[in-house]
Amino acid sequence: MTDTTTTPATPSSDGPHERMEVTGLADYLAAMTKMVFQAGMGAAVVKAKWEGFTEAFDSFDCETVAALSPDDIDRLCEDSRIIRNRRKIEATVHNAGKLLDLEAAGGFEDWLTGHPSPAERDKALRREFKLLGPAGIEAFLWMVGVGGPSLPVASDP
Repeated sequence: MTDTTTTPATPSSDGPHERMEVTGLADYLAAMTKMVFQAGMGAAVVKAKWEGFTEAFDSFDCETVAALSPDDIDRLCEDSRIIRNRRKIEATVHNAGKLLDLEAAGGFEDWLTGHPSPAERDKALRREFKLLGPAGIEAFLWMVGVGGPSLPVASDP
């Protein structure tokens, strides 16, 4: 079973899409959240606020994030440490809950790697998780070590 309380791993490069060693669901949520917030915003803006994201989303602990209330979301919409986009904050809360659901149903890692083809996996990711488009999915998969090296990075580990 994957640990749901670990602090997100340290990325292995300073590129726009950093590979990370995944140690638990928090790492998946951190990578997914980064892709959700970078959409339409750019990597540099998100990177500049990333420490604030980590603090505001309790180190991406899925149980804590999934349990955020509408009042908590309102508070985050006023939090200057992060990008205050309500739809993206709500997507992060939804995505944390979906990660927990898939973990409970047999394991997120097994779900992620258990599709018959990359195209089916990508369709499933778009269906299950909010605000992850094709480019975000490709970057997310690369960051967590599932996708290929087709994205620009500062260095390929």
